Amino acid sequence: MSGHSKWAGIKHRKAAQDAKKGKVFTKIIREISMAARQSGGDPEKNPRLRTAMAAAKTANMPNDNVKKAIQRGTGELPGMSYEEITYEGYGPGGVAVLVTAVTDNKNRTTAEVRKIFSKHAGNLGESGCVGFMFTKKGYINISKAGREEDEIMTLALELGADDFQSDDEDNYEITTSVEQFEKVVNSLKEKGIEPVSAEITMLPSSYIKLVDKPAEQMLELMSELEEHDDIGNIYANFDISKEIMEKVSV
Repeated sequence: MSGHSKWAGIKHRKAAQDAKKGKVFTKIIREISMAARQSGGDPEKNPRLRTAMAAAKTANMPNDNVKKAIQRGTGELPGMSYEEITYEGYGPGGVAVLVTAVTDNKNRTTAEVRKIFSKHAGNLGESGCVGFMFTKKGYINISKAGREEDEIMTLALELGADDFQSDDEDNYEITTSVEQFEKVVNSLKEKGIEPVSAEITMLPSSYIKLVDKPAEQMLELMSELEEHDDIGNIYANFDISKEIMEKVSV
């Protein structure tokens, strides 16, 4: 999972910087509204809403903004009508790319996403063309600093994790089922282990190693997709060296 881990680290740092600029507010508000629309406004009964509200807290979003976003989702307040879309396509080197978006104008967003793919040596595909390569999982990064591998591995598996990896040079990688994710994260925190990042994600079944120009094109594609206001999450099965990764401007 090294490719996933390295991009997760970059995305985590980027999100922290974007939060300082308030750039993430639009995406979080849309996610909160969509989560409330789908499964109600009670975070105790809505895991997706809980996750979105946690992101809002991390970004220092005012509570009033969160409340209004929930009320728009449940219909208590008038607001924009959003639609959730999943795009599937290919990046440089045949990398599989899965994109989720929340938009008030499907035609506009689709045209813009198609243009971004084409600009960076990729192409938007048909529904189902790459989705089968990904599985929904909980994904947790724990810093290796000062922590023994055997200790963290034993603890993670005892808490109900599905898998543990130590291939990444900076972090231990823990995967869980969606159902066990919150339990594992909360149990780690109770034991004084604060994850570097923790999220519900789509993990690929295999990775494609990229170098040179295709690697740079892939990272440019990921970065531009991340910048789009309508796009919530991007998943891809590339593996790129840390040295090339660090060239990404975050």
